[in-house]
Amino acid sequence: MLRPNSTIGILGGGQLGRMLALAAARLGFKCHVFAPSPDSPAFEVVQRVTCADYADNSALDRFAEDVDVITFEFENVPAPTATFLSARKPVLPDPQILATTQDRLTEKNFVTGLGIATARYAQVSSQQDLALALGTIGRPAVLKTRRFGYDGKGQISIGEGSDHAAVWRAIGEQPAILEAFVAFEREVSIVAARGREGRIECFDLIENEHRDHILKLSRVPANVSKSVADEAKRIAEIIAAAFNYVGVFAVEMFVLRQDGGLLVNEIAPRVHNSGHWTLDGATVSQFEQHVRAVAGWPLVKPLRRGKIEMVNLIGSEVEDFAKWLSVEGASLHLYGKATVRPGRKMGHVTRVMPEGESKA
Repeated sequence: MLRPNSTIGILGGGQLGRMLALAAARLGFKCHVFAPSPDSPAFEVVQRVTCADYADNSALDRFAEDVDVITFEFENVPAPTATFLSARKPVLPDPQILATTQDRLTEKNFVTGLGIATARYAQVSSQQDLALALGTIGRPAVLKTRRFGYDGKGQISIGEGSDHAAVWRAIGEQPAILEAFVAFEREVSIVAARGREGRIECFDLIENEHRDHILKLSRVPANVSKSVADEAKRIAEIIAAAFNYVGVFAVEMFVLRQDGGLLVNEIAPRVHNSGHWTLDGATVSQFEQHVRAVAGWPLVKPLRRGKIEMVNLIGSEVEDFAKWLSVEGASLHLYGKATVRPGRKMGHVTRVMPEGESKA
């Protein structure tokens, strides 16, 4: 178990790294952030930073010497970087989990191998593979690159009139996965934590709304039956145990329109955007829970403080931040990003309300 004043290394300097560092400071830890971009938001809230490429082994060596344990804020940190560091200091979650979740095909095979349902899928490595997969999966379907896709990037829908050859070119002729279209009632996610000793704690199931493939609104608790919420928790626990996971992760799922069953869409091996509500709406945040796990501290059972809504401030929406300052029950979180771009997450607002009330 790490003592206070120990140093936690964080790979990645975005808003998730920033919020992890703030949570760590509250518990008396120091943080050292390693990121390649000089304008990383997490750099602003810590005293020790390394601005270098993830492939710079000399910089990684110096970073490892200065920290007691290492974690990461997003899943696109190169798995070889995490593996290199794991030979020097503990890296949590395990770098092999990064390797699994960075590849959509490998991840889908992992999930289905656990007996957990996903959308039907097929590997696509060529235009000919795509034609064959469409014959098996059918249309509509979604073609996704196997790697480096988030917030809707690296995926294209294929309808009845779509030219599969044109779609293959549009996705850059990269290794891909074809997934059947899912007729879902709602999108949900569960954020869970697993400690070093194996204890698992789940936050309440979250209902999510996406706009232009970017998470816009999360509501807690999700408007589902207790049996669906319990099944989502069971799925998270199976995945956590199979990975021997340490830290916080999220599982994104679809609630099927036909029978209310659950299909797993993706695993995020990190703190998650849909879990930001926990900063203000729970007795422990996802960020503190993650710090506790990687530090070897005991997890705590999160208690929800009411009915919660979290709204992402995307692009120029952040310019209207002032309107939230006088809204009852609202907490504003700005990420300190200097440049506003369309589709960029600039901050979020959490509203905590009595049960039964909704304002968004």
